[in-house]
Amino acid sequence: MSLANCSECGHQVSLEAIVCPNCGHPFAPKPTPVANPRVIVAEPKQSEFPMWVLIPVVIVGAIVLFVMIAMFQNKDDDEATRRVGVNLDTSSQSDTLRETRTTSPPNQVEVPSSSTTITTAPPSSTTTTTTAPQTIPPSTQTEVVNAPPTKGEVLVEAKISTATGSIQSVKDEKFYLLDKDLESILRDANLMPIKGQTLLNSFGLAITFPDRHGDFRRNALNAINKHIKYNATTDSNGKASMKNVEPDSYYLFGITTSRNGFAVWSSPVSIVGGENKLNLSPARLTEVSE
Repeated sequence: MSLANCSECGHQVSLEAIVCPNCGHPFAPKPTPVANPRVIVAEPKQSEFPMWVLIPVVIVGAIVLFVMIAMFQNKDDDEATRRVGVNLDTSSQSDTLRETRTTSPPNQVEVPSSSTTITTAPPSSTTTTTTAPQTIPPSTQTEVVNAPPTKGEVLVEAKISTATGSIQSVKDEKFYLLDKDLESILRDANLMPIKGQTLLNSFGLAITFPDRHGDFRRNALNAINKHIKYNATTDSNGKASMKNVEPDSYYLFGITTSRNGFAVWSSPVSIVGGENKLNLSPARLTEVSE
């Protein structure tokens, strides 16, 4: 501890004392030394990479970023436009299909009769024998792999007009859809018509009188059998139905016989998907005079 003499009594007093303990003389307080703060100034560190080089890099990066944003935005707009277009096309197609299914009536075809009146020589025998018409077997149908989803149903109603003018239903007779007309089939088979008759009338006579025209009848049936696509047998009301018919153009063929003659149907028809009503005009029997 540092000591100093009191200026009044000369007694040694500590330098840190405020008054003299001997005489009570006050001492002036000594100022507390203030340490000067040490300021350390950091010298600026010189950059190793020049700042001016970063300016073109930043500009190029900004341009690339802008181009990429524009490209993605255009791609999204094109995709949205394409989806809208597809939705519109699908909606339009659905409306068209719905309108077609709602407003399209069944296909109705007027089929005229091809029968005519002829006169032929009487049978050689005095005894009248009624021969039932031969049933023509259908050809084997091959399943179509790429068949359209909609098939057709053909509804046939056949009637004949007798000599007295009465209308009768054609019962238990087969009707066929051919891929070729009957007269062309008979002609391509090199069949010669019966003297004084057309090919169609010759066919009707051969079916009516198989004992007199057996060769013509047999050859004609063999030729027709190769062109059969669909067939159905009429019920007691003269009605028949052919289902799962491929939409296309065909030739409706049928024949019926009686004691007084025969009637032949041979007319072109166009079949579409769905119901097809073939309105057959009552066929007039081709009479065979005795």
